[in-house]
This record gives sequence, C-alpha cells and structure tokens, in this order.
Amino acid sequence: MALEDAKSEVDAAITRKGHRGLAYENAFAGVTSFLRRSLTKNLAGVDLAVTGIPFDQAVTNRPGTRFGPRAIREASTLQAFDRPYGWGYNPFDAFDIVDYGDMAFDYASVAEFPARAEAHVAGILDAGAACIALGGDHSVSLPLLRAHAARHGPLALVQFDAHTDTWADDDMARIDHGTMFGKAVKAGLIDPARSVQIGIRTDNPDTMGITVLDAPFVHDHGPAAIAARVREIVGEAPAYLSFDIDALDPAFAPGTGTPVWGGLSSAQAAAILRGLRGLNMVGGDVVEVSPPYDPTGVTAIAGAHVAVELICLWGWTRRPDVEDGA
Repeated sequence: MALEDAKSEVDAAITRKGHRGLAYENAFAGVTSFLRRSLTKNLAGVDLAVTGIPFDQAVTNRPGTRFGPRAIREASTLQAFDRPYGWGYNPFDAFDIVDYGDMAFDYASVAEFPARAEAHVAGILDAGAACIALGGDHSVSLPLLRAHAARHGPLALVQFDAHTDTWADDDMARIDHGTMFGKAVKAGLIDPARSVQIGIRTDNPDTMGITVLDAPFVHDHGPAAIAARVREIVGEAPAYLSFDIDALDPAFAPGTGTPVWGGLSSAQAAAILRGLRGLNMVGGDVVEVSPPYDPTGVTAIAGAHVAVELICLWGWTRRPDVEDGA
C-alpha cells in the first residue's frame, strides 16, 4: 500500500497481502490492529508477534489496565504510515511482524491466569516468532519471563519503572504487580548481576542485587550515559525489556495505576531506548497503561511509541544488512 491508496484501501489489518511494509489508510477508520499489522493466528514464517495481555487483577490503586492493549492499538494507528524515527532502518520492511491479537482467559478464574499467560507466549515462541506483549498490569511479566527463560536460560532484565517490584513475597502462587521480579530472581528466571532498573523513585530495602539507576541519576547523567551503563551491565546476555509506563512522569503518562512524580520525560525514555541498540533483546512488554485515567490518550500514545521502540531494538542486531549480528 502507498499513501495514495488511502482513498480506496481500508481494513489493512485483514486485507493486506503480506506481513511486511507500512500501511496507509485513514487513521480514523478501519479495523484496529497494532500499527495496522495483519491480525492473524497463523504464525508460519512470522518473525515477531505483538500480543495483548488484558489483565489487571493486581493493581495497587487504579484498575483499568485491562484496557491497555486496546488503547495502545488505537494510538498506534497514527504511527503506521512512516518508518520509526531515529533508527536508520525500517523493521517493518526487514521482518514479518503481525498482531497476534489478545490472550484468552476466564476472568473469573484468576489463579489460572499465570499458567495460561505462560502457555500463550510459549506458543508464540514455539512457532519461531519473538513476542512483544501489551499489558495489562505488571504482574503479567512473571509468566512471560518464565516462557522466555525456558528457551534462553536466565535473562538479563532491563526494567523501566517507578518501582523496583522486588518487595518481599515468598508465596509464589500470589499474583502481585509489586513482587514479581523478586520472585523472578528467586526462581532463577533473571540474573540480577546482568539486570538493571531505570527511573526508580520509590524506596525498597531489598533490590535483590539488581543495579538501580534511579530517576535522579537519569536526570543528573543524561540518556547517553544511562544507555552506556545498561549496555555494560547486560553485556551479551539474552535480555528481556519490560517498560512500565509509570517510568514516565505523570505529566507524560497520567493514565497509569501508580503515578509517581519526578519521573522520566518521553524524550529521555526515547533517547535511552535508542541508545540500547546492540543488546541481545529476545522479548519485552509494555505494561500499566490505564486509559480510564487519561481522557487525552497521551499515556496510550506513549505506550504505542514504546512498543515500536522495542520492536526496533529487537530487530537491530537481526537486520539482514548486518553481518554476523554485528
């Protein structure tokens, strides 16, 4: 499709013939998928699948993140026409990328959710595709980490957040969006020595050995220094990147369950993410977008941009024009 086709083409999510290239149709119309990618459950030949995890049982204060995937998809339609800015390549030309739709589960059987989430993402990985997930509260990251660690071994966690989410909790059956990364360390899913948390601005007495680059540190040192430090910590380890939208200051993302002032700006976050190119990123998620608390939609816009940056970061070392993954 090309820009002039918008006058006659619509519903690219179900009408496009292939999984590559940009999509042009009126932004205010058509079937809404992430970036107008093909909506499909057929992962044959797919390189990366975006999927929604609409779950919000475990929020501290504001519910509503179950609507996050829907809002992020809607916001993403404005980004579908141009290649991502600042990367120097277009992952949507280089790779087959689709929208796999949402995860199905029984909302009344909450205890079953983690196993179902793990199986959902494991199915995507088993098909040979990478996965970027749209949450959902942050508890969804734990079963997703299980699915990825089963294939790659202990992961380096790169976490953008206002909170470390390693508060004490030895009950592995509890579903809690503030303790899942502590459990991930205890379960051997992530290697704390290779992991880093960015933008933290709440106190926690036990960070489980994970390096914390808190929000004041980011403001004092700048995105370039932060990205360089993260690359140093992670090294060549397989990395999972989890972006809680409350890493951003409420001025940039008011629609989240646990807003905390003094956070990152969207410009800082974008610069840090682009500075991470070269990481061996194997998967990631964007979580905690709660649209009921943001009638402007700016939080969903931020979530959509973060998801695109994760796709670009995942594809950077896998580009066909890069020899030996250099």
